[in-house]
Amino acid sequence: MKKIIMLSFVACSFIGNAQTTTPSTPAAPAEKEWDVTMYGFIRTDYIWDTRKSASVRELNLNLYPNDEAKLADGSDKNDVGQSNFLSVVSRLGTKVKGPNVWGAKMSGILEGDFFGNTESSPSSIGMFRLRHAFVNMDWAKSSLTLGQTWYPNFIPECFPGVANFNTGILFNPFGWATQARFKQNLTKQLSIAVTAYKEREFTTNAATDGTTTATQNSATINSSIPTFNGHLQFRSKNWLAGVQFEYKSIQPLTVSNGKMTTEKVTSTSIMGYAKYSNDAFSVKAYGISGGDMSNLVMLGGYVGYTTGTEVQKFEASKTSSFWLDIASNGKKVAPGLFFGMTNNKGTGHTLAAGETAFYYMRGTNLPTAPTRVIDKVIRISGRIDFKQNKFRVSPELEYTSAVWGDLNTNGNGKADANQVTVGNMRAMVSCVYTF
Repeated sequence: MKKIIMLSFVACSFIGNAQTTTPSTPAAPAEKEWDVTMYGFIRTDYIWDTRKSASVRELNLNLYPNDEAKLADGSDKNDVGQSNFLSVVSRLGTKVKGPNVWGAKMSGILEGDFFGNTESSPSSIGMFRLRHAFVNMDWAKSSLTLGQTWYPNFIPECFPGVANFNTGILFNPFGWATQARFKQNLTKQLSIAVTAYKEREFTTNAATDGTTTATQNSATINSSIPTFNGHLQFRSKNWLAGVQFEYKSIQPLTVSNGKMTTEKVTSTSIMGYAKYSNDAFSVKAYGISGGDMSNLVMLGGYVGYTTGTEVQKFEASKTSSFWLDIASNGKKVAPGLFFGMTNNKGTGHTLAAGETAFYYMRGTNLPTAPTRVIDKVIRISGRIDFKQNKFRVSPELEYTSAVWGDLNTNGNGKADANQVTVGNMRAMVSCVYTF
């Protein structure tokens, strides 16, 4: 009997303990000290043009249709079609996260594609090219970016969604620069950023002293002052908007006409943008106006002026541009429409007696001693994105027209007499598989 009572007591104690004991909660997995992620896409573009155009990498990135070039029989040698198939914009990148530094969350990106840096001999088309290489230090209300990434004028959340790899080039700034950018969040919706940068791959046109030509990056390297950009941005659930102001000072030459020189090209630019997006569609708009913006792959640049054997003095050539992009946000099928316009506004300088002008501008008919220049370029394009999982096929029709004219005899870099309008129709299909 005693044994039965004892066993009953033990059993009741065990059951009671089992009912009152709380199961232990599994420990949360420790956060990774390092995290490395690969990403990219495989892309092929199929391109057909109705007219020869100024382009980069064997037609892949088209800028504007070439001016008329009449032969002896009156025919225009640029009025011919072209086509090409290319996969050189395929991309590979790495995202990295690491341990905190000075209380900041650390991250970085190293990214490149196979676009190459030049197609002049020796060509680098198909070779790996650096796009992004930067680290970001992120505190609660501020961040610091160090390295090569987008020009501050290029807004990753607000650029044309065209199928063409040009991403609206000539109308929207494009390119990367090595920089230091500090961003401060003023409120949950408002932020301000200041960037100091130096041009690298996409640079200002090189000048010449009449005997030798400066190297690709010499104009910005000769200047001890980087370009400064200030950016105020508003962000909400559906809206994104911002304004920027930029100051730039470069020195094209250190020797001109056999004399040492410190002459600079100083310029400013101002831009603004806005984007509205919901589940059904998005509307984006962007406008910019300023001087010496050829490093942003836009029209213009600067003009050098000299009298006799005096050193060249420089004036920035001014450009204005505007674009609008309307697109569906459909998950399977998403049509879109783009419109862009850009104008060459010249330098505003008038040649004095005996003064000579040297043009270092994008949008002329010759790299040296040009006789013709673009007055304006207009582009309209329509596309449809067909999407399935990570694969996208995007057919697009794009029409670009350019107004060419004789260089103004006053030396201001604007188009004058004998203006003609030429156009190119581009049909293309872009196929992209993302990973």
